[in-house]
Amino acid sequence: MKLKTGIFGGSFNPIHIGHLALANYLCEFEGLDELWFMVTPQNPLKQETELLDDETRLHLVKSAIQGYPKFKASDFEFHLPKPSYTIDTLDELRKAFPEREFYLIIGADNWSIFNKWKDHQRILDESQLFIYPRKGYEIEESKLPANVRLVKAPEMEISSTFIREAIKQGKDIRYFLPPHVYDEISRKL
Repeated sequence: MKLKTGIFGGSFNPIHIGHLALANYLCEFEGLDELWFMVTPQNPLKQETELLDDETRLHLVKSAIQGYPKFKASDFEFHLPKPSYTIDTLDELRKAFPEREFYLIIGADNWSIFNKWKDHQRILDESQLFIYPRKGYEIEESKLPANVRLVKAPEMEISSTFIREAIKQGKDIRYFLPPHVYDEISRKL
């Protein structure tokens, strides 16, 4: 039987407790054997001055998940041609890890624009998807394809953008971040 492996892609700039709570929920309540935090590389065409460099973000994810055996930090997309599209990542993952069944994890916000993704129909035809709730994005479960599931994960209204803004304003955000991540970010400020 193939290992059920969730692919949770993102910039994780920085990773926060909302990411971890969702990942924990998916492993414990939705039956994933593992969840891989797929740290996405910086797009060289985008001017994202607030984006921590690739290696720092990967390191922070590794720090955040240490001690939880079902989580893995992945730099897989760092080694793929740029820009990296989800369909290409899934194709390469299936080649590299044939013993695994991959579940793509996306937010309801991304599901609302999923039809704009490169080869979105092929993703739907070849993949299992978990959609997690996001405030302001309602999804009619009865209209979802059979291989797409809306998960009942608790909603946490926290984002990396919120974290970065709070840091800029000098706010104490220690309980929004895993302790190791908070310590490392505090040292850099």
